[in-house]
Amino acid sequence: MTKVGELVEAFLANKSKSEMLDFLKGILTPRELEELTTRLQIVKLIKKGLPHQEIAHRLKVGVATVTRGSRELQVGRFTKV
Repeated sequence: MTKVGELVEAFLANKSKSEMLDFLKGILTPRELEELTTRLQIVKLIKKGLPHQEIAHRLKVGVATVTRGSRELQVGRFTKV
């Protein structure tokens, strides 16, 4: 199994929100956790149709970060978000 596969298995082993939160807090730094939540918000706002500039301003990120999220949506990712 690959390292990424092991990580996926570790994520899937968490059976509740509290277990997942505990796992995330243990494996990520506070900054990394904040960055992940921001990326999720980017995807949600793109899906709502907000302009990239507005998302970048609202979330205090670069337009390139928003554009990356948009590209990932275009290739079919984040269908469950």
